[in-house]
Amino acid sequence: MAYIKSKKLKSGGTSHTVYWRAGGGRGGDWCNETFDDSDLAERFKDLVNGHGQQWPPGWVKGRGFVAEEEPPLPPAELFPAYAHAYVALLTDISDHTRVNYTRFIDNHMVPWFGELSVSDRGDKIRRDHVSRWILDLQQGSPGPLHPAGTKRRAYAPKTIANLHGLLFSILQSAVDADPALRDSNPCAHTKLPKGNDTEDDEVFLEPEEYSLLRAHLRADAVDIIDALVGTGLRWGEVTALQPRDFTLISKRPTLRVQRAWKRRGEGGGTFLGAPKTKKSRRTLVLTAEQVELFQRLCRGKKPTDLIFTAPEGGAWHSGVFHAHRWKPALDGANAAGLTKRPRIHDLRHTHTRRG
Repeated sequence: MAYIKSKKLKSGGTSHTVYWRAGGGRGGDWCNETFDDSDLAERFKDLVNGHGQQWPPGWVKGRGFVAEEEPPLPPAELFPAYAHAYVALLTDISDHTRVNYTRFIDNHMVPWFGELSVSDRGDKIRRDHVSRWILDLQQGSPGPLHPAGTKRRAYAPKTIANLHGLLFSILQSAVDADPALRDSNPCAHTKLPKGNDTEDDEVFLEPEEYSLLRAHLRADAVDIIDALVGTGLRWGEVTALQPRDFTLISKRPTLRVQRAWKRRGEGGGTFLGAPKTKKSRRTLVLTAEQVELFQRLCRGKKPTDLIFTAPEGGAWHSGVFHAHRWKPALDGANAAGLTKRPRIHDLRHTHTRRG
C-alpha cells in the first residue's frame, strides 16, 4: 500500500512524498511523487491505491494530470493549402475559371482564414469566422492577416454570394471527405446580405447616355464599344472576331460566334478556344448598320486575322483597354453629367434593353 513520508525542509516548509511499489508486490520498483501540500499528497496516495499501486492514468511525474496532447495539425489541413488543392483537382471547370478561383482564394479568403484549419482539429473555421468575413467584405474592411494600412472596397451582395459559394464548396469537401475532416459546414446557415430593392443591379444606358459616353471615347475604342452594344457579345468574344465569322454579302447577313479568349492557367497567357458555354456558340442576324461597321473592319484583312487589334498590334488586353480607354471615357462622361458608371460587361444590358 502507498504511504506518505513527510520531511522538514531547510527553507522552513515541509515536503510530503508518496511511496509505493509498482503493482504492490515486493519485486515491484519503488515509485514516488512529492507534494508541498499534505492534502494533495493524501489524495494522490488514494489514487495510487485505487489504481492497484500504479501511476494514475494521465498523471505525469512532477506535473500532475496532463491532457493527452493532440498530434500537430498537418499543413494540408490549413485553409490555404486545402483550398488550393481543392481547386486544383476540380474536373468540371476551365483553366480560366481555375485561375479565377485561385485568385479569389488568395485575395478574398486567405487574409481571413489563412491560419485556420478546415478540419475539426486545431483552430478550426467556425460560423463566427464566416460571419465576420461576410461583414468585412460588405463593409470593405481588411482581414486579420492583411498588412497594416490595407484599403479594400465594399463588395456588392452578388459578389459576396459568389465568394461565399466557393468557400461553401471548399468546406463541404472537408465534410464529405473519406474519412470526414469535420462534422459540419460552417457556411451552411450563413445569412447573406441582400441587394437594395430600390436599385437595379443591371446598369444600362439610355440612348442619350450612351451617346454622351461614346463622345468621350478615344477614336480607336469607338468601334469595339459600338460592336459590344450592337451585338451583346462578351468582351472575350468580340475581341476574338475574325472576318471568317461573318456572312455579309447575303439577304440575311449573319455573325457566327464560335470562339473566345481563354486563359491557359496561372502565368500561361491566353488562347482562342470555344465560347463560354455550348449555348454561347450562336449565330446573330446583323442590321444594316452593323453590316456597314463590320464590312469596314474586315476590309483588307485575311480570314483568320483579328478585326479588333490594339494600337501596337495583336489582341486587346482587357485590363489595358479598361485603364486607358474605358475609365478615361467614364470619367469624362461623368464630369459632363452622366450619373451612371457601367462596367464594360454592362453593355450587354444596354444591348438587351435596346432589343
